[in-house]
Amino acid sequence: STRVQLIAYGGPRGEKTSDTRRLSLRRALIVRQLLIDDGVPSERIDVRAMGGVDDNGPTDRVDVFLKG
Repeated sequence: STRVQLIAYGGPRGEKTSDTRRLSLRRALIVRQLLIDDGVPSERIDVRAMGGVDDNGPTDRVDVFLKG
């Protein structure tokens, strides 16, 4: 069955402090709740809080991937 993977980022590029991880977790949990509200079972949602971004993408984002 299909799973949803949320990979969240927050804070300055490359920074991995507890504050950036908390910010990215908060973002991921908001997106997770939106998905649950739309009918996605919570046990099919995986969350990863990454802290600061390591790539050239925006620093304030949640990437959503469908696996399965």
